[in-house]
Amino acid sequence: MKQLASFLALLTAIAPIIAFASNHESYVRYPRPETEFDRRTDYPLRLLQLSLDKAGSHAILVPTSQIMPQGRALTQLRFGVDVDVVWSMTSRQRESNLQAIRVPIYKGLIGWRIFLAHQQDLEKFNTEMSLADLRKFQLIQGHDWPDTEILRANGFEVLGTPNYKSIFGMLSKRRVDLFPRSIVEIWSEAETHKAGGIVVEPTKLLIYPTAFYYFVNPSNVSLAISIEKGLTTALADGSYDKLFFEYHQEIIDKAKLESRQIFRLNNPLLPLETPLNKDEMWFSLENE
Repeated sequence: MKQLASFLALLTAIAPIIAFASNHESYVRYPRPETEFDRRTDYPLRLLQLSLDKAGSHAILVPTSQIMPQGRALTQLRFGVDVDVVWSMTSRQRESNLQAIRVPIYKGLIGWRIFLAHQQDLEKFNTEMSLADLRKFQLIQGHDWPDTEILRANGFEVLGTPNYKSIFGMLSKRRVDLFPRSIVEIWSEAETHKAGGIVVEPTKLLIYPTAFYYFVNPSNVSLAISIEKGLTTALADGSYDKLFFEYHQEIIDKAKLESRQIFRLNNPLLPLETPLNKDEMWFSLENE
């Protein structure tokens, strides 16, 4: 009887754990941000959670135990080590190595680029320019970012660096001229680094077709299906756009896109499978 009582007590103690486990399919690990001030994960995480909810998944999103720069995260995702999902700009190489969920996270705004510059240099850019004029300035990017190759393919001189934080030090010391950033990420970066004299340049805009996708390991079919199902459902019922504009309407307005001089660039890395014909997936000034 004493053994039975002990067994029943044990069952009572572990019942909540069993119930918790049965209600959650798995943990989905995403890359821990590179700095504690990095807010770039806020929107992709909420959209990812929305997609899992819409797909009826009970998976729990958790950060990796270690900080993971983008290059390392993509490599480890390819080999199925320590991370389950990464969001990043697409390229032909990335889509050949990984499973892309081809619903653009930022509606293509990741290819709408304005510049971070040093406040003492703003007058150099405050004039109408040709593309050839703009190419005279040195840009800086992460060395393994697709943007680096895109910009170089369009004739720009680009300094590539392996360290995200060092980019702001280079710009603050005026060792480079411009740091192109998408309008979805530039404002928080400018605020974080304003003490170094870094500001948003107000007159120029680069646009090239590209997309940020969620990527998973090709063998993780169930996760890929859940994310794609959830995103397409959210697009259809309007919850995708609601979340997108909740995060981005203010910064779209702040960028004053209509008043900027626009330079349209080619993207030689863009995969043929990119769903450019699906208007509901892309941001356009005409739809504002």
